[in-house]
Amino acid sequence: MTEENFSLFILSDTDSTNNYANRLITEGKAKNGSVVLSHYQTNGRGQRGNTWESAPGKNLLASIVLFPKFLPPGKQFYLSKIASLALYDLLVKHTQGVTVKWPNDIYVGNKKIAGILIETSILGNQFHSAVVGIGLNLNQEIFSEELPNPVSLKLLTGKDYDIKETALNFRGFFMKWYQKLETWNIAEIDAAYHEYLFRIKEWSVFQKNDKRFEARILGTGEYGQLILEDRTGNQTFYMFKEIEFVT
Repeated sequence: MTEENFSLFILSDTDSTNNYANRLITEGKAKNGSVVLSHYQTNGRGQRGNTWESAPGKNLLASIVLFPKFLPPGKQFYLSKIASLALYDLLVKHTQGVTVKWPNDIYVGNKKIAGILIETSILGNQFHSAVVGIGLNLNQEIFSEELPNPVSLKLLTGKDYDIKETALNFRGFFMKWYQKLETWNIAEIDAAYHEYLFRIKEWSVFQKNDKRFEARILGTGEYGQLILEDRTGNQTFYMFKEIEFVT
């Protein structure tokens, strides 16, 4: 892949960087790899309809625009995988204990430091576009008590981080993984993703509906399903939102 010059859109505030990126796509103003960076979001979104809380000017709120026509729509989770790996590569240079918590969070130890939200548009039988949004707790030191386990890079290291520089570093790591995906080097992507998975092969408690059970993560399936093995050796594939971690 020969990378074109990309556009960097820096905003003081917006409703959400994903929304802004999608508007750029609709208006024909975004290239593959373009980045939208905002210092504040009035309606930042997380998975499952949640909001993403961030103090103004403190954290990395960014979206990358992609036109991944080479990727079969059923393989969409690979975009989440490479976003997770890029965040891992970024964070591991500053702190230890970084893991990828399936399906879309990044943890340091048992605390959440980043989340991923991917939105796609399909035309016919292929992707027209995709927007990879990330929220990374960078310099924020005080969080709402309603958030169960947040942490920021500053809380971990005591240092301040430049938001624009961090965004560009993240993009650099992401586009390296994107090139591997574009050349269909999925074995390397899968191996790295499974190596960094939160609690992989550790016995943990999960919940499906109102039922709790003990199992361990073996990896992920072809379409991003979480593969769990219970104490009897039975393996089950779970899609997104079907299951959640308890402890």
